Amino acid sequence: MSRQPGKAQSEGRAPTHVAANLALDARVARMAREGSDILHLGFGEARLPFHQHLADRLAQGASRTSYGPVAGDARARDAAAAYFRRRGVPSESGQILFGPGSKALLWALLQVVPGDVVLPRPSWLTYRSQAVLSGKRVVWADVPPGLGGLPDPAELSRRLRDARSAGADPRVLVLTLPDNPTGVVAGREETERVCRIAEEEDLLVVSDEIYRDVMAVDPAAQASPAEFCPERVLVTTGPSKSLGLGGWRIGLARFPDGPLGSDLFHRVEAVASEVWSTTAGPQLEAAEYALSEPPEIVSYRARAARLHRTVTEAVYRIVRRTGADAPRPDGAFYVYPDFEAYRDELALHGVVDSPSLEAHLLEHHETAVLGGHHFGDDPRLLRFRASTSLLCGTTEQRRRHAFDSDEPLLIPHVSSALARVEDVFTKLTT
Repeated sequence: MSRQPGKAQSEGRAPTHVAANLALDARVARMAREGSDILHLGFGEARLPFHQHLADRLAQGASRTSYGPVAGDARARDAAAAYFRRRGVPSESGQILFGPGSKALLWALLQVVPGDVVLPRPSWLTYRSQAVLSGKRVVWADVPPGLGGLPDPAELSRRLRDARSAGADPRVLVLTLPDNPTGVVAGREETERVCRIAEEEDLLVVSDEIYRDVMAVDPAAQASPAEFCPERVLVTTGPSKSLGLGGWRIGLARFPDGPLGSDLFHRVEAVASEVWSTTAGPQLEAAEYALSEPPEIVSYRARAARLHRTVTEAVYRIVRRTGADAPRPDGAFYVYPDFEAYRDELALHGVVDSPSLEAHLLEHHETAVLGGHHFGDDPRLLRFRASTSLLCGTTEQRRRHAFDSDEPLLIPHVSSALARVEDVFTKLTT
């Protein structure tokens, strides 16, 4: 199938609907209230049992009712800089800016950076939508098998040239480590090669590392692009995935070294001052504690990563047993299956592309997924993203049971959910 991945696309008008993942989650909740028993694989929320110390620190911050500095208070920024230094990225507190989630920070950045956006295909749906909201065009660059979140280094320069010939002005390259939607972690060598191309092509690199601490492989195997070209890489992250704090809306960005980073910082800070003013004081109190990485948080995070790894690996094995293809995930809590081998069988049920596959699963199997088309993939492909995190439990009690267990796959509600996944995927192929 011809996909013209290097073609610059004017993505049309700004989105007029709620983001697909949030809309799907709301629909699943509505169907559940109406009596449907939905197998929810469509929402990338960690859904971990909350850590009591985090809740205590949030409560301690309740008295912080005054406006604080736009970038965040000094203690939280110091903790964030130390967090990056422990991961091999020298950082100072003056390079750190907090916001109400990493999505808000990315949007603010796109308001102040000129030019168009280069995105790996597939990649997280928000990147494309925010580019469109910012009046930018998108240049797609395919991700080859095994790279996860990185465009093919051998093809990236050519695709940039093609995009410029088509009238685009690519200036920003977004990478994800580990990748969403595949969960694959790119190697150090490939990451460095892409960074060298970014230097040659004068691209600002945004490295979305929100899943950095949700790893199935040795964290040392993953390299931040900021290690290779710190003067042009902006890193976004937060505790929403690794500590299950998505609803607390805590995000932070580490700006590049040098004059470019300083200029970008002040421009984004100016946008932040007009849009959200400051990150909430209680959230900063909790963020400082989490980013300081006391032993109890390190232990909690490691157990959470192990739980996600165990359940995600189980879903990956199910996918392969059913005969579908999928890249083996190294991190996050996603599996990205491809049912191309069963195109003829699925066509008998009216399933001919990823939108119809997504609809068929929800309407006929009460299973919610996000089709690959949401991630920029060719809609003709039979791909979707399955999020495994919600299989750990739909109530706080069940999630805590799975979290505390050394063998979560043997817990009845987890094993039952996995059996249902296997049943649904098997029915797709028979």
